[in-house]
Amino acid sequence: MEPLWKLVYLLEPSSLTLFVTAIVVCYASASRALNHGKEMERNRDLSEASITLDRSQALMIPVMSSCSLLLMFYLFSSVSQLLTAFTAVASVSALYFCFSPYVAQIKSKFGLSDPHISRCCSKSFTRFQGLLLVLCIGLDVAWLVSGNWILNNLLGVSLCIAFVSHVRLPNIKICAMLLVCLFVYDIFWVFYSERFFGANVMVSVATQQASNPVHTVANSLSLPGLQFITKKLELPVKIVFPRNIFGGSMPGNSVSEYMMLGLGDMAIPSMLLALVLYFDHRKPQNPNITSEFQSPTGVKYFRHALFGYAFGLFSALAAGILTRSPQPALLYLVPCTLGPVILLSWMKEELGELWDGSPLTVNEKNPAEP
Repeated sequence: MEPLWKLVYLLEPSSLTLFVTAIVVCYASASRALNHGKEMERNRDLSEASITLDRSQALMIPVMSSCSLLLMFYLFSSVSQLLTAFTAVASVSALYFCFSPYVAQIKSKFGLSDPHISRCCSKSFTRFQGLLLVLCIGLDVAWLVSGNWILNNLLGVSLCIAFVSHVRLPNIKICAMLLVCLFVYDIFWVFYSERFFGANVMVSVATQQASNPVHTVANSLSLPGLQFITKKLELPVKIVFPRNIFGGSMPGNSVSEYMMLGLGDMAIPSMLLALVLYFDHRKPQNPNITSEFQSPTGVKYFRHALFGYAFGLFSALAAGILTRSPQPALLYLVPCTLGPVILLSWMKEELGELWDGSPLTVNEKNPAEP
């Protein structure tokens, strides 16, 4: 155990940036999920429908995650290029999903016309949509070529926001089941996997760099400019910040040279945040109140859960410094986010409603502001 004074390392730019980024991403993921739900209700567009997890699906997530982890542990070098290609395609879609509301706001604010230029997959395709798609593909290609850590984080954040918006939890019961299972999953694979597999499976997978298929293709075709294409890539399944954050374009090969946080450590708590944000922003039971989003007793569960996430993340980072060992972030994040929500809802006699779930309708007159 390190002395407590070493907690001053939490004030390093990389630690502070990671801490603030994670909180902002969770806030943005929940808010975007709420707005996406409103859009679906207005448009009734089944092609944009989200997946609402049931109990069996929630229980399968830790099982499938464990299988995927083992697959990458043993076969990462064989499947890394395929994973990179799949991630690149998914990242374009996620970037488009995240940027599209801002494009719509710009068009509305400046009264810009946006004529249809073609039809794709039975849907109209406008000029601005085409430009946005080109931008997203350009950012993706730039990441594939440079491996820049900022672009890696941008893609990772977009994947997290898109995931939380499209995969939903119906109630606290399913949410608690999922979070508790992933709580155990994270602890096992970080603390105990070495006893069974000879190495820390979670850390080994998280710190491996993938082969770049763009470099492989360019090398096989002897294309010019090969020296400018990175051979290895950090996949955007985590956000990374070099300890020397103001120098260099990408983190080094040593784990000690950068801070990182897995997307799951943001996406999973964000699913809980999105759920309670829906509860906070539903229409009040009093029909005379139409201009405020609030739960029947005025409790803002989202604020308490977000504060709990910040405290849990701080605890995880502090534990990592004091123990000088990798920490399963969900060990701290699950109790600190789920605990306050259950306790407050029990105190306000709303636990039954949150536990079993109820049709959540949201006020369409106001923006999503927790």
